[in-house]
Amino acid sequence: MTTTTDSRRGAPGSTGKVRPGAGPGKDAGPRRRDRLSVQNLPGWMFSSPFLVLFLTFMAVPIVATLVMSFTDFGLANVRDPFSTEFIGLENYTRLFEDDRFLTALFNTGYFVILGVPLTVGAGLVAAVLLNSGVGRLRTFFRVGFYAPVVTSIVAVAVVWRFVLDPADGLISGLAAEVGLTSPDFLGSKALAMPSLIVMAVWRNMGTAMVLFLAGLQGIPTEVREAARLDGASMWQEFRSVTVPLLRPTMLYVSVMTTIGFLNVFEEPFVMTEGGPDNSTLTVSLDMYREGFDFFHMGYASAMAYVLFTVILAITLLQLRLLKDKTR
Repeated sequence: MTTTTDSRRGAPGSTGKVRPGAGPGKDAGPRRRDRLSVQNLPGWMFSSPFLVLFLTFMAVPIVATLVMSFTDFGLANVRDPFSTEFIGLENYTRLFEDDRFLTALFNTGYFVILGVPLTVGAGLVAAVLLNSGVGRLRTFFRVGFYAPVVTSIVAVAVVWRFVLDPADGLISGLAAEVGLTSPDFLGSKALAMPSLIVMAVWRNMGTAMVLFLAGLQGIPTEVREAARLDGASMWQEFRSVTVPLLRPTMLYVSVMTTIGFLNVFEEPFVMTEGGPDNSTLTVSLDMYREGFDFFHMGYASAMAYVLFTVILAITLLQLRLLKDKTR
């Protein structure tokens, strides 16, 4: 009877330790990196169109605008950019000595302070009513409230010019029926900006409504039922249950609405062109005029970065004030 020895067993007296150099080769690391590179190649290929577009139309212009804000770049420098003169912070110091820019900054703040709470509040009220009080027609009203958001600003301007026209407008016609005279809403320094705010609220509340409606539908029904069983009224349920659970949505809506209103451009550009007497001039509209009417592109770039700084500061403040309450 022959005895076979398993080649996998070590020799007598061996300790079972691996001999130096018997493990993975020294080139295992480079091989693994090469394998990962091959695996990542499809991802880079699919993302490359976005990266090219982002670098071309976002990253490069952002950096170029920052550089231009420290120069006197103008129309004469378009053909020969290297002839631009570096002037340091002169554009930024000029901004705060420019009465028109300070007026635009004040008007933008006025627009935001009144417009954002009204937009958020109107969107929340509409969402609550649609979520609780409307059944079969919910989709109809949702589309109706959201339609102004996706409507062209030109069409919106035509509608609102008809509504606000002091001679043949809708409001003037209704006022004439009861023996009153309609004011010139867009021609009055006192009424032009409030009129644009009302128009902006009407145009943007649909976005807030849709977001709040999604948040309301995400609240568990058990929580509402428990509040009702405890004897809570509709107002108590809204204040103590609905609002706390909607804080994350409210934070998002507030931040995005504020950013949009700080960048307000279309409403004054189409409706009033900044008038009367710069009463509806905003920072974005002033920036557009400096850059494309007067071709002071370095000065307009400085305006852009001041506005960016204001938006960043207000956004961080909102996140600081509301984020802790959403946990």
